[in-house]
Amino acid sequence: MMHFDAIIVGGGSAGYAAARSLIAGGARIAVVDGAEELGGLCILRGCMPTKALLHAAELRQSIRNAVHWGIDAGTVTVDPHRLFGRKNNLIEDFAGFRRQQLSDGRFELFRSAARFTGPNTLALADGRNLHAPHFVVATGSVMAPAVVPEMDESGFWTSDTALLERPFPRSLIVLGGGAVALEFAQFFARMGTRVTLIQRGNQLLSEADPDVATALESAFQREGIEVITGTQLDRVERDSSGVRVRFRRGETFREVVAEELFSGLGRRPNTSGLGLDAAGVRLEGQRISVDLSQKTSTPSVYAAGDCCGPHEIVHLAIRQGEVAASNILNKRAVMDYRVLLGVVFTEPQVAWVGLTERTAAQQGVEVRTASYPFNDHGKSMILGAQEGFVKLLADPKTGELLGGACVGPQGGELIHEIAVALSAHMTAAQLAVVPHYHPTLAEIWTYPAEELAEQCGPEAD
Repeated sequence: MMHFDAIIVGGGSAGYAAARSLIAGGARIAVVDGAEELGGLCILRGCMPTKALLHAAELRQSIRNAVHWGIDAGTVTVDPHRLFGRKNNLIEDFAGFRRQQLSDGRFELFRSAARFTGPNTLALADGRNLHAPHFVVATGSVMAPAVVPEMDESGFWTSDTALLERPFPRSLIVLGGGAVALEFAQFFARMGTRVTLIQRGNQLLSEADPDVATALESAFQREGIEVITGTQLDRVERDSSGVRVRFRRGETFREVVAEELFSGLGRRPNTSGLGLDAAGVRLEGQRISVDLSQKTSTPSVYAAGDCCGPHEIVHLAIRQGEVAASNILNKRAVMDYRVLLGVVFTEPQVAWVGLTERTAAQQGVEVRTASYPFNDHGKSMILGAQEGFVKLLADPKTGELLGGACVGPQGGELIHEIAVALSAHMTAAQLAVVPHYHPTLAEIWTYPAEELAEQCGPEAD
């Protein structure tokens, strides 16, 4: 039995953040990671490789659209080998740095699968046993199973396998309307694939406000992506013509055939096989239940990242790891989800922070809203990026900003201005008078801010 002050199970973003914080606090720790590759989802198969591919797709689209400025590059071809090679080199740089961090001698690294044998003990697959008064489980997520049995027989791509180099299919059916499905749908469409996107819900991005979802759907359709919402999947089969997907929409059944099928129907917490029941850790479905201090139902065990949620976002996973470490070190800390960010890296990009109109209604929070379109904004008109709008939400009585959304150019960057405003509890009137250089994309926020400043707060009464 080997003894440590704390043990981290999982070496991804959340696990490394917990490890780094515990080391800084003087703890003697171990990190246990049995994955084939070190690095975690974000680096190896999530944020970084997908955004690399999306950048390539955006470059191709920009070059093709340059003809509107009298710049004609002719036929813009793509070499998949060089494209995926560039992506692979970038990911190896990121992963290599993480491997270096995990192997630099600051803590013990065990490359083995593990399971709990009690609230303070861990058995490794290689036969060793570890003991600690505290644990942080940060095992991430795995692909969700197929939604209909026939999918496994027919074969389909996932966000993992779609990252592998291969010729682009002539046609592709994408199942799902979340960020992963949308980003891959646009990537393949911009590489020349005919894409049909099938979504179960009545809109894309089920967590977003309807006006946000509608703006993105319209942009997809103008780009040639067929979007079908409000469906119920019935059957999937592969024959000589390709993959055949049968679904119901209302009272009508329809079939779509494509060369390949992509499932963007999500991931699930990676908690099976960990022996969490032996440690007394309670699950909600397959997700580890935690409080705002990241503590589980067992006082000695904390969790962070995708294995516990509630939001599968890397910057939150990192913060959860830090919060768990702080509490292990007896430095009280809790998670604060008030300034909750979301970004979808399509074009136009979709981003939001804080409350949406949907969540405000669910929570019974009264809000005033104001929006402004990019097609009436100087810098976006120059860029030829006129899809979408920005929107702000404010408290009618105080004028304090409660949320913001952006569908448009560089939305993932622009939304951080509102994240800062929410973090500082700024009012719409305060944001409206912040100097913004002209012409810039960021100055678009001043227009809805000015409108809300007139409508909200004591000055408006």
